[in-house]
Amino acid sequence: MPANEEDRLSQKTPEEWLEKAAEEKTVGIFKIFLGYAPGVGKTYSMLSEAQRRSSRGEDIVAGIIETHGRKGVVELAGQIECIPRRQLEYKGAIFEEMDVDAILARRPAVVLVDELAHTNVIGSRNRKRYEDVLELLAAGIDVLTTVNIQHVESLGPTIQGITGISVRETVPDWVLERADQVVMADLTPEALQTRMQRGDIYPQDRVDRALGNFFRRGNLMALRELALRQVARTVDRSLDAYLRRKRFGDHWQVQERVAVCMSASPSAQQLIARGARIAEGIDAELFVLHVSDSEELDPEERRSLQANIRFAENLSAQVVFLKGKTVASSVAAFAREKRITQIIVGRKSVHGFRKYLYYSAIQSLLKGAPQVDVHIVTQDAR
Repeated sequence: MPANEEDRLSQKTPEEWLEKAAEEKTVGIFKIFLGYAPGVGKTYSMLSEAQRRSSRGEDIVAGIIETHGRKGVVELAGQIECIPRRQLEYKGAIFEEMDVDAILARRPAVVLVDELAHTNVIGSRNRKRYEDVLELLAAGIDVLTTVNIQHVESLGPTIQGITGISVRETVPDWVLERADQVVMADLTPEALQTRMQRGDIYPQDRVDRALGNFFRRGNLMALRELALRQVARTVDRSLDAYLRRKRFGDHWQVQERVAVCMSASPSAQQLIARGARIAEGIDAELFVLHVSDSEELDPEERRSLQANIRFAENLSAQVVFLKGKTVASSVAAFAREKRITQIIVGRKSVHGFRKYLYYSAIQSLLKGAPQVDVHIVTQDAR
């Protein structure tokens, strides 16, 4: 590069550098404010951030904000430019939805989109609001949005089991995984109930019913834990991607992950149960691994393996089938890829050359995955 060109670049102001970065950006940044129940402060937190960023000169608009008549939200929303909603007629009634075309025409740097799981009325540009958001992100517009944990699609059965309520509007898990940042708007269950009793969330005539149903303390505690785990997984994925980009060593882990080596023997269920107890005790993800070779299993072994798989799935384990030259190398490679922190293997009473092969396999596993704790569990001889 010529010297005069270097001088010209070094003399750029910070504003000029920011403008250049904005020109080069092709996909918007996606930030989610996650809550575990209505009223925890997701929309308020989103609006507060928008106001701070606006005061620093960022071009921010509100695509759609659902205030629900809450005073603090109404006050903050009134301080941000709002894109008028699009009116649509459906079955003789008028509905209002976010006007994606108007936002794209206005082309702000950042847009606020409340209630990500919302289903748009028929006749809208997209069926779901998260599809509107993906379109805005593809246009290079940053999006701040909100969603509650009960609207995460894969958690539907769990949420229904906790609250007794079937959630109709959901967001696919992959949409949350697309997020660049997930921030939890947190509040203790007791504080949320107090806010409910004051009428800050719902009108007073709905308070007692809400506190006796969805807003029971046990429900709120369980939902809050699910939300915290969701955020932890997001942080772990982000860190994992960062470590891979920076080529750091394998010794970096955030979340505990337990892997159990499962054979076709009925005694493998002992190992799976041990792994499940360890995983529950340290709040870890549980994987059950089966390494297959070229040899066909006989009918009895196939039945036993299927029984082991069902047993593992009943304990909420993720069953993974691996192929490789050896069990040790396959398991070690999986441990490195998934950042497994603990591996459980079985040990039976073997003698002679088979004993040598067993210890050789253990040494190979330790060499292939040196940062993993290996538990050797004695199994019943069956």
